[in-house]
Amino acid sequence: MPKNLNKEDINFGEVLFGWEINEYEQHERDKRWYILMGVLSFFLLLYAVLTANYLFALVLVLFGVILFLQDMKEPVRLPFAITETGIILGNRYYSFSELQNFWIIYDPPMVKNLYFSTNNVLKHRLSVPLMDSDPIPIRDYLLEFLEENLEEEEEPLSEKLARNFKL
Repeated sequence: MPKNLNKEDINFGEVLFGWEINEYEQHERDKRWYILMGVLSFFLLLYAVLTANYLFALVLVLFGVILFLQDMKEPVRLPFAITETGIILGNRYYSFSELQNFWIIYDPPMVKNLYFSTNNVLKHRLSVPLMDSDPIPIRDYLLEFLEENLEEEEEPLSEKLARNFKL
């Protein structure tokens, strides 16, 4: 279970690599995207009402509200650090024992991410943009503590779809 840095006094050692990331990726959406999503939402809502699937209609409306609210505010900047004993993401500390493995997907300029697989059932994957950091020394250091998942050669489908559909 990750530890909250605000509530606990944790000795995580020296910070070896660190940078800031956005809480979420904010996409540039043009007028065409809004028109297309508006039309798609209208037809999905019409389908939900015609089939009396009001829960689906509610989920669609909530999804639209969340996207709108997210679009109206800037993402929060979170510190990320790799320390001697684990990683820090925002105000959460994950020791290396809580992480199963890691992998790096480096295909600039579209994808430059570092992924961690956790033991947590609810949040099984952490995705960290590498920004301008060199992945080679980060990989070399992480290999001392974690196994690299060499089977992962592409970014997860959920992230690819979110980026392509600007969600």
